[in-house]
Formats: sequence, C-alpha cells, structure tokens
Amino acid sequence: MLFPKKVKHRKWQSNRWNPRFTHTESRGITLAYGAYGLKAESAARITSNQIEAARRVLSRTIGKTGRIFIRIFPDRPYTAKGAETPMGKGKGDPQGFVCEVLPGRVLFELDGVTPEIAKEAVRKAGTKLAVRSRFITRVI
Repeated sequence: MLFPKKVKHRKWQSNRWNPRFTHTESRGITLAYGAYGLKAESAARITSNQIEAARRVLSRTIGKTGRIFIRIFPDRPYTAKGAETPMGKGKGDPQGFVCEVLPGRVLFELDGVTPEIAKEAVRKAGTKLAVRSRFITRVI
C-alpha cells in the first residue's frame, strides 16, 4: 500500500469536501507515460487500499510485457473514532491515507500491451475504485 514516508502533521483538518460541487482538474489530465489510461470522471477520495487493488488487477491482466504507471499518490491522512465511542473526547486516530481526485485526473497509465488487453484491464481496475472512470488512449 502507498503511504508517505514522513508527514509534517499526523492529522489534517477536514476541509469542506462535497464531490457534487467540485471543479475539474487542471493538472495531470493528459497521458504522459503510457499509451492507454484510466481517467476519473467524478470526484472522490481514493484510499491507498483501492489504489493497490486496482494496481494488482492491472498487473495480473496485462501480464509481464506491459508496464503500469500510477499517477496519483495518497498523502492525505483520514481519521476515525473507535466503535461505540461517545461524542466528544477529541479527534479519532489516523486510519490511513487517501488521495483527493477531481474529474479529469489520469489515475493509471499502461504501455506495452494491445488495445483490447488494455481496455479490459482498465475496465476491471475501474471497478475497484470509488470514482466513475473511463478508458483513454493517446492521440497519434
């Protein structure tokens, strides 16, 4: 799983996050490394577990010849209070890390495989993520 080596602050303040009222991404919106990619079409917070599950599906589907590029990194910690804990008594303990994704962000890129294999791999990986996504190709 992906997580930062070192963080300046253990817990972040929660910003006002509403996926319905977000703008589109301005960075990381084109393919940079591979010929095929998975692009987000909605906003969401993607956990490191979801990224790892999608990476595993991609690597199993494309085989040894293909190459995978992960274009997102979970650097935002999220917290949760324990089960059956009363209100108050401060903020919960850190549970893991998430990546805030806006519409238009390229999540994964593939190279070295046929378009059919890439499309199937991206379809399978998209089901593991908490975001609507689509298959994109490099314009030649």
